[in-house]
Formats: sequence, C-alpha cells, structure tokens
Amino acid sequence: MGRKQVAADCLEWLIDLNEVEIIGVLTDDHLPVSPTKDVALKNNIKLYNFETATAAMNNGVLEYDIGASMLYWRKLKGPFLSVPRLANINFHPAPLPDYKGTAGYNIAILEGLEEWAATAHYVDENIDTGEIIEVSRFDIDREKDTVQTLERATQPVLCELFKSVISLAISQGLKLKTKQNVGGRYISRKEMEDMKEVKDGDDVNRKIRAFWFPPYNGAYIKINNEKYTLVNDCILKELAGPGQKHTIF
Repeated sequence: MGRKQVAADCLEWLIDLNEVEIIGVLTDDHLPVSPTKDVALKNNIKLYNFETATAAMNNGVLEYDIGASMLYWRKLKGPFLSVPRLANINFHPAPLPDYKGTAGYNIAILEGLEEWAATAHYVDENIDTGEIIEVSRFDIDREKDTVQTLERATQPVLCELFKSVISLAISQGLKLKTKQNVGGRYISRKEMEDMKEVKDGDDVNRKIRAFWFPPYNGAYIKINNEKYTLVNDCILKELAGPGQKHTIF
C-alpha cells in the first residue's frame, strides 16, 4: 500500500522474493503520478484503490496474510483490521511513540532535533498507535536540514526497515515481538497548517526550513489577508544546486 518511490522500491524487492505472492497493490488514483502503480502494471499485479479494496474484502474476494503500508495516506479501518490473517504493518516516517500523525519532519526541524527515525508498527483502530515492532534511528543536521532534505534522508531508512521487518514476518509466520506504543503526541493536518504562519517571536529561518516542501505552501506571512510563502538564503542555495552562483539583493 503506497504511492511514493520508496513504496515502489519496496514492491520491486518483494517481487523478487520466491516465497511471496503479491495479490494486490493499493495506491492513490487521485494523483497523476504513482511510481508504485507503474511497478504494479509492469508486473501484472492487480491494482486497488481504497474503495475497491474495501469492497473486495467485504465480499470475501480479497484475502491476504500480511498487508504492508509504506506511507499510504488513508487510515486503515474496517476489513483492513479484520481480514489479514497475520496483520497489517505500517512504516511510519518518524520515531514512535513520540511523533504520531503528520508533521513529524516539521517538528524535527522546529525543535532542532539531532536524531530522527523510521518506525515499523502494527496497525490498530487508531492512527499510529499500534504496537511497535522496530525503530531505526539516524543522525540529522539540526542547523541545515529542511523538511525536504529530512524526507529524502528518511526514505532509504524506511526501505531497509521494510526489508528487515517483512523478512522476519515471512520467515516466522507469526506476530513479531513488540513493545507498547503509548504517550507521544499526535498532530493533525490542520494543526500542521496552522503552525506554518510566521508570528512575532518565531525563529523565522528555522520555521522556513521546517516547512519548505514544494509544491505545498511553506512558512508564510499574511499581507492584506493573502498568504506569501517565505524563502531564505539556505533555500536559495539548495535551489541553485552545487556549483551555481546566486545573487541576493
């Protein structure tokens, strides 16, 4: 389940495993680009969207042992919780239990963290609250990373975590050893959007880095009730690329 390139990479890895039968790929159909969809079509794997997968499970047509969600954006509920023989496993781009929901990358930059992580956990009826299987941690640059560079750094960690956990689930065929997923904080999409506004007392440069993720609106100020996304020298250098000069006035 997923759309982004990391999900497509994980799918290609699964395809090469003789002990795995992939019976379907759940991906977005409301966006024009899905690398995961491309891999599925190339390998003649049946495609589902959320509604068709839900209907197939309710009708008894779709049954499976393990569901693997790699940055799939919708909440898994109903038959997604009852149909899989073993479980659904979600791969979350943040350390759990500390950072549930959205805005994990943003908070990492805003709070000047020096370490980040990807987490594998079982899916339950709530968002990012299922038992934790494994957390893979890595160092980040608290003074230079933007939310965009942090996302890029997290993708290969997610992919390796996927390979490790799914390999264990396949070989053991039972629920893996877990630890509780309690505490932490949950940030909704609305709360994340509200955090983008630059207000008096904010560390403006840090806030710009924390929300720079084109094509989405970044940290902004309001002028005549219109929102204007801010950039700084760090962002301009990143846009220019290595070896290119840029002029600021």
